[in-house]
Amino acid sequence: MAADDTDRSTPSPLSIALASVLERARPKTSGAVASYIPELALEDPDQLGIALASVRGTVHEAGDSDAEFTIQSVSKPFVFALALEQSGLAEVTRHVGLEPSGEPFNAISLDEHTGRPLNPMINAGAIVTSSLVRGDRADEKFSVISAGLSAFAGRSLDVDEAVFASEQATGDRNRALAYLARSAGTLASTAEVATTAYFRQCSLTVTARDLAIMAATLANGGVNPITRERVVSEDVARWTTAVMTSCGMYDASGEWLVRVGLPAKSGVGGGIAALQPEQFGIGTFSPRLDARGNSVRGVAVLEELSERHGLHMLEHREAPLSPIDEISVGGASSDEVAGDEVVAMLRGDLNFGNVEEVLTRLMPLLESEGRLVLDFGAVTRVGAPAVRLLLWAADAAGPAPDGLPRVELRDPDGVLDVDLAG
Repeated sequence: MAADDTDRSTPSPLSIALASVLERARPKTSGAVASYIPELALEDPDQLGIALASVRGTVHEAGDSDAEFTIQSVSKPFVFALALEQSGLAEVTRHVGLEPSGEPFNAISLDEHTGRPLNPMINAGAIVTSSLVRGDRADEKFSVISAGLSAFAGRSLDVDEAVFASEQATGDRNRALAYLARSAGTLASTAEVATTAYFRQCSLTVTARDLAIMAATLANGGVNPITRERVVSEDVARWTTAVMTSCGMYDASGEWLVRVGLPAKSGVGGGIAALQPEQFGIGTFSPRLDARGNSVRGVAVLEELSERHGLHMLEHREAPLSPIDEISVGGASSDEVAGDEVVAMLRGDLNFGNVEEVLTRLMPLLESEGRLVLDFGAVTRVGAPAVRLLLWAADAAGPAPDGLPRVELRDPDGVLDVDLAG
């Protein structure tokens, strides 16, 4: 079972760190709860919560992390992922673009040449994305959406029917966007079907903990870190994360990327989902919004967390340990090493970059030595691009005079047995 600090009487160090960041943001009381959807105006504006879910399945929480609220626009990347999983990138992007709009979330943003909404993170694009989900009727589409978002969260999510009714009653602008997309030929259903499914998806109730797990599922290459269920493919998780990076915070996306540096998506319900690929997902909740529709304290919390703990995805870090642990020449430290060969013990996770280091440093040794043996016994993982590079190097080196490979990939644990398709 995954670790969970909510089951412990003593908070984890991570939850204490999260609580500290919340307290720094708590005095910020600017902004206002969303009121254009009347039911949202009833939220307690002082709620503030955060959760962090690691890709290993550990969840750390602080504040009102279990307070329920409607997911609203935080649903958009996850429905986009479901559409991608169902239909593929080429088909989805026939209907919706991938470019930042630089405009408010409810702007009329259709490309003048193609009729496509500019991206799936604004309302026009999200409505088109919902129309692409399998099903002829709104209830059929929503059933697929609800099941998919529940799989991302690792639990069954429910609809706040009062919020849904409020969305339906005040959703004329979204209907207008749907009709415009329909007239441009990019909506994949009737306007009524698309908007009804969209209003229901926005009315699903979640917590900050749910958003953290949903984001961690994308960070984990599409596998929910709690349930271990594959929700979407690695490609879909990567594509979705890319669009969150460039478009997820509406017309504040560029500033967000500079200040926080995490792929993220906000919603007018007060939630924000953010992630660091291969590491964690974060969910925050605070209902007061700024003029762009982003949670005032949620933004402040994530800025502080990123700055204090160095979470920016583009932050420069010191060079890691070399992937080359030890080099033995001519039997100096092993009876298995012949006098005319070099054995290099490699270590850790190997990606394209550090395999480049291995080959750049070691391939020149072939000019003076007969063979090069790369031993992967202490290597934990090798990415497919790195494996391709290694196989190419071994093949290009050809055979030694004794007929053995000049570059031998010694792989006792099979770490090089990865899927090289594509």
